[in-house]
Amino acid sequence: MARNALDQVARYADMMSAMGTEPRLRIMRLLLSAHPGGMVVGDIHDELGIPGSTLSHHLEKLKNEDLVNVQREGTFLRYSANSEALKELLAFLYAECCSRNKAVEPESITRLCKRC
Repeated sequence: MARNALDQVARYADMMSAMGTEPRLRIMRLLLSAHPGGMVVGDIHDELGIPGSTLSHHLEKLKNEDLVNVQREGTFLRYSANSEALKELLAFLYAECCSRNKAVEPESITRLCKRC
């Protein structure tokens, strides 16, 4: 495997690892539901009930893996899902499972997405 491909696999593994905890996955789902505007930290806290310091830790981890974007609005921080990074991750998974070896039929993915 070429170095660039290995780097990509490592990056995607880090992204999946960052989402691999229940609180972070909940945060990602919430931010995706608020896309594209995102949410300020206080609203994320109110919605999910994650204590402030713990929430900051989780948001920082997601930011470090480029899964969320952050923008300062006065004294508030607004977080939004990084849809481009997620699109890359999904394309990587899709290429392996659905196009190269057909482990999953592409139509089954689109049917699932239509139900969501």
